[in-house]
Amino acid sequence: MKNLIHKLINRETIVYLIFGVLTTVVNYIIFWLCRRIFIPVLIANIIAWVGAVIFAFITNKLFVFESKSFRLQQLIPEIIGFVSARLLSFLFEEGFLAVTYYLGMNEYVAKLIASVVVIIVNYFASKFLIFKNKENIPQEDINDGRNQ
Repeated sequence: MKNLIHKLINRETIVYLIFGVLTTVVNYIIFWLCRRIFIPVLIANIIAWVGAVIFAFITNKLFVFESKSFRLQQLIPEIIGFVSARLLSFLFEEGFLAVTYYLGMNEYVAKLIASVVVIIVNYFASKFLIFKNKENIPQEDINDGRNQ
């Protein structure tokens, strides 16, 4: 049991949770701003999602999974995988919001419930599918052409 706890609660999961919460905050702020200027709920969610995905990719890549390589042969698959996984979780969130909105549930409560599920699913997708190759090549090696 103690080993399981150490596997679940470590530097990576703690940093992921911190940036997951910050990503959710970014998402909510953008969503709230869009709703304040009367953008419809589902469109506001799309705009908020785009902003949050950009923030999450950068923070997940650099600080959570420590994938330091910016070589295109690694960066492009990471971006594609990250956006694809986030798109699937976005479709879940958008569907959940649509259903709960029309059932009369508070949009912010519904968004919070969806966010919890999304954070958990996105962690496993990022850990096992997207940032699995952690190359820590110094930036100067990448820029001087020695690494092809």
